[in-house]
Amino acid sequence: MLTRPAFTHDGTGTSAEVWSSDPRWADRAPLSLDGVRRLVVVAAHPDDESLGAGGLLATAHERGIDVELVLLTAGELSHPMSPTHSRERLALRRVGEAKRALAAVAPTAALTRLALGDGSVAESEHAVAAKLVDLIGDGADTLVAAPWRHDGHPDHEAAGRAASVAARRTDATLVEYPVWWWHWATPSEAPWDGIRRLDLTDAARSRKDRAIAAHTSQVLPLSEHVGDEALLQPAFLAHFHGPVEVYVVEDGEDAALDDLRRAATDPWGIDDRWYEQRKRDLTLSVLPRRTFGRGLEIGCSTGALSARLAERCDDLLAVDSSPVAVAAARLRLADTGVRVELMHPPSEWPDGELDLVVVSEMAHFLSPRELRGLVERVRASLAPYGVVVLCHWRHRIDGWVPNAGQVLRAFTDGRGLSGQATYRDRDVEIVLLGASDVLPVPTA
Repeated sequence: MLTRPAFTHDGTGTSAEVWSSDPRWADRAPLSLDGVRRLVVVAAHPDDESLGAGGLLATAHERGIDVELVLLTAGELSHPMSPTHSRERLALRRVGEAKRALAAVAPTAALTRLALGDGSVAESEHAVAAKLVDLIGDGADTLVAAPWRHDGHPDHEAAGRAASVAARRTDATLVEYPVWWWHWATPSEAPWDGIRRLDLTDAARSRKDRAIAAHTSQVLPLSEHVGDEALLQPAFLAHFHGPVEVYVVEDGEDAALDDLRRAATDPWGIDDRWYEQRKRDLTLSVLPRRTFGRGLEIGCSTGALSARLAERCDDLLAVDSSPVAVAAARLRLADTGVRVELMHPPSEWPDGELDLVVVSEMAHFLSPRELRGLVERVRASLAPYGVVVLCHWRHRIDGWVPNAGQVLRAFTDGRGLSGQATYRDRDVEIVLLGASDVLPVPTA
C-alpha cells in the first residue's frame, strides 16, 4: 500500500519529464485488447476518463469495441470558492463537458451516470460495486478501466475499489489508471511489475487531446475572479498528452462477505429465524436415502445445516471460504465428527468420490466462471449414484451475477445431472439432482 504525502493540485509535483526519462519504461508489457468485445470505463469525476483513459477509449472505438462510460459524480466541488458558479451550475457544465469529451474519443459510446455527490463516493462504494456488477453481467470478454486504488484522491480510490470488486464478481479484466499519482509520486514508488503501456496511434492521441480540451471548466479559468482559477495546470496536463497511456494491473479484492460476518455473529439469522430452520428441514427432506457415505457441504457458513447433515452422512466435510465462518462452524461442530475446512471452491477441491454434495446459498456469490468451474468439479467427483442438492434464494441478490435459475441451468445443461425432485415457494428453491433411479422405491 502506497502512502501519499499531503499535496495540492497546484503544487509543484513530479514533472512529466522526470517520469518519461525513467529507463524502465522501455520494457513494460503492452496492454492487450485481444478478445475484448466491451470496454467499461469508470470515472469518479468528469475529466478523469479523458485524462487517464482517453487514449484507451479512442483505441477501443477505432477497433469496433463497444464502449460505455460510467460517471459517478458531476464533479461539482472542483471550485468550492467560485463567485460565479454555484454547485448546481458547475455540475451541469461539467456533465456537458464530459459528453462532448466522450463524443471526441468514442462517438458511439454509451454514458451511464450514477449522480453521486462529489466527495462522497466512498460512502456509496458498495452500491457502486453492485451497479457495476449489474451493468457488466458476465464479463468474460469485458475490460474495465477505473481510477487506481492508490491514486491519492478519496473518490478515485473508492471508485477503483468498487471496480475491483465488480471485476472479481463478473470475471471482467480490470486495469486501473493513475491521475493524481503522477503529480505526487515518483518513479521510485511505481509498481513497475504491474504497469502496462498502451501505445497510442496518432489518431487516438489527437482524439484524447481534444477530449481533455473539452473540459474547459478544469483546464481554463472560469473567470478572472479569485476562486475561478484553472484547476489543471499545464505542468500537470503534460502527464497526459504523450504517445503512451499507462495502466496498473493488480489483484482484485472483495471482502464484503467477511466484513458482513465480522459485523454480526449471525448476519442471516441462521439460528434464530424460523425461515432458516424451515429451509434446513426442507433441504433434508429431499435427500433420497437414509444415509450417505461421503458428503460435502459447500458454503457451510456457521455449520447449522452441517450439524443436521452429520446425522445422515458417515463422513461429512463442510467447507467455506470465509475464515470467520469456518471458525464459527468448528466451534459448533466440535463434537460431531464433521471435518470443517477453509476452502475456496472451485479452485480448491477435496480428493475422492462424493455420494452427496450440498450447495446451499453460496453459488450466488460466485462469478460466472467460478460457477462453471464448480459444476465441473461436482460432476467429476460425484459417485455413480451420488446426488446433488441445490438450495437457493429465488430473488435477485444485488451486486452478484448468478441467480437461482442460472445456478440450476449451470448444473442441468444436459451433461449427466437432471432434476429428480423440486420444492419451490415464493422465496426459496430446493432441487435434488442425480440419475433417474436415485429416488427410493415406494415398496421397498
